[in-house]
Amino acid sequence: MQYQETKAEDNVSTVIRFVLLGFSDLPNLPGLLFGVFSIIYIIIILGNSLIIIIIRLDTTLQKPMYFFLANFSSLEICYVSVTLPRILVSLWTQDGSISMLDCATQMCFFLMLGATECFLLAVMAYDRYVAICDPLRYPLVMNNERCIQLAVGCWISGIPVQIGQTCQIFSLHFCNSNQINHFFCDIPPILKLACGDTSAHEMSVYVAAMLFVAIPFMLILASYCKIISTILRLPTARGRAKAFSTCSSHLLVVVLFFGSVTITYLRPKSDHSSRTDKLLSLFYTIVTPIFNPMIYSLRNKDVIAALRKLLLKK
Repeated sequence: MQYQETKAEDNVSTVIRFVLLGFSDLPNLPGLLFGVFSIIYIIIILGNSLIIIIIRLDTTLQKPMYFFLANFSSLEICYVSVTLPRILVSLWTQDGSISMLDCATQMCFFLMLGATECFLLAVMAYDRYVAICDPLRYPLVMNNERCIQLAVGCWISGIPVQIGQTCQIFSLHFCNSNQINHFFCDIPPILKLACGDTSAHEMSVYVAAMLFVAIPFMLILASYCKIISTILRLPTARGRAKAFSTCSSHLLVVVLFFGSVTITYLRPKSDHSSRTDKLLSLFYTIVTPIFNPMIYSLRNKDVIAALRKLLLKK
C-alpha cells in the first residue's frame, strides 16, 4: 500500500497516514480472528456490564469494595473499546490504514485509560488495606464522599500528562516508514518510525511509566505487605482464609495487568520485538478485561449470591 506523505520544511518526506499491520503475518486467518475477537468483545461488554448491574441493583453490595469494582468494570469496557473495534474493522475490511489524527486519538485515550487502571488498582488495594488492617475505622476512612473523590481522582489524574505525551510523540517527523507493526497505535511501535534521535522522547516515556505504573505498583506492594502481615497474625485458620479470599481476585488482576505493562514500557529498547510487544499487549488490552468478570464473580461469594438473587427474580 502506498502511503501519503508531505514535504516538510527541512525537505524530509513526512508520513501523514499510517498502516496498522496487525495480524498480517497470519494472512489466512482474518475470518477466524474476526470471529474470535468479536466473541471476546461481546463477552467483555456483557460480563463487565453484568457486574455493574448487579452492584447497582443489590443493596448488599453497596460497599466501597464493590463501588470500586463497578468503576473498574466500567473502565474495562472503555479500555477495550479503544482498541478492539478498530481491530475488528481492520480484519473485516482487510484495510489497516489510519490517519495520523485517528492514531493520535486512539493512543491518547489508550494511555489515559491505562493510567486510570493503574491508579484504580492501587486504590482498590488501599481499600483492602484499610478493611483488613484497620477494620474499626474502615467506615469512617472509606466513607461515600472519600470513595467518590478517589474514583474521580483515578479517572482524571492521567489526562493532562497523557495528552501532553501524545502531542509530544506526534510532533515528531515519521519518515522511516508508515507501517506500524502492531494492531493499535501504541508508543513503542510509533517511536520506531520516527526520524532522528528519539532518546528524549523515550526518556519521557520511561518517566511517565514510572509515574503511572511503577509508583502505583509500589503502593500496591506496600499495601499487600501490610495486609499479609495482618492476616498471618489472625488467630484462626478460617479468619485467615476469609481475609485472603477478599484480596485474591484483586491480586490476580494486578499480576496480569502490571506484569505485562511493566515488561512493555520499562524494558530496554534493544529488547523490543514486534511479536513480543503484540503478545504482551494482548494481555493488558484483552486478557485482563475478559478475565475481570470471571475472576471477581467466580471467586466472590457475595457477587455469586447477588447474581443468583437477580436471576431468581427474573
